[in-house]
Amino acid sequence: MQASAWGRRRVAFGAVAVAGGLAFLITPQFSAEQLVRPVPVAKPAEKPTAKPADKPADGVLAVTATPVTPIPPIPPIPRFADFGSEKASADARHIADWVVDSRDNARMDFIIVDKKYARIYAFDAEGRLRGASPVLLGAARGDESVPGIGTRPMAQVRPAERTTPAGRFVAERGRNAEGEDVVWVDYDAAVSIHRVRPGNGKERRLERLVTPTISDNRISYGCINVPVAFYESRIRPVFATRRALVYVLPEIKDAQQVFGSYDVELPNTRISP
Repeated sequence: MQASAWGRRRVAFGAVAVAGGLAFLITPQFSAEQLVRPVPVAKPAEKPTAKPADKPADGVLAVTATPVTPIPPIPPIPRFADFGSEKASADARHIADWVVDSRDNARMDFIIVDKKYARIYAFDAEGRLRGASPVLLGAARGDESVPGIGTRPMAQVRPAERTTPAGRFVAERGRNAEGEDVVWVDYDAAVSIHRVRPGNGKERRLERLVTPTISDNRISYGCINVPVAFYESRIRPVFATRRALVYVLPEIKDAQQVFGSYDVELPNTRISP
């Protein structure tokens, strides 16, 4: 009974063998833990991985950056005004080049009045010269207008106050007190560009325009007088339907001081638009 009971307890795990008429129970010799414990499965061999040479202790892979030489920026190509075959002073060329290079004219036509040499230059928006001419200017030297001078009668303007102001002006076409069409440069100071008027014969304004000298071109009360033909062909068409800029160069002050300009030939002093 004991044998058969033991056999029943373990028969599920064994097998029966018959030898010489006797039955023998053959059982594998496993303990209870071995019967429950899963049999480990052999894992395939992993390929060895290369260990980084400069891996720090914290486990973060150190990456050595390769220095890259920066490419220097390409400097902008300087732009210059085109005077053609016209001769001009250094100040006139300096301001014209600066206007074109910096686009200070806001893509408008512009005019330069050189008081030192009594010349006027008319440019298109790209800085190409349309024409040049001698001019008559204020009789007195100076770069400022007397405050309130535009409201005073001409008879009350003293000789020392008859200046043509220097600066950058947004000019436009209009009419003066006599109804003549003019280009107002500084309306408050009553300064305009207009055709030369014969006026008083003693002043000989027409003759002054054609002389090779400069000193006799200072005769007006402050306005910029140009020949009639130049006004009709170069000034009036520019202001017929739009405004334009007028740069009156100083004769006492420095041009760079008045306009805040820079030399276009020096890229390191260039101002960004």
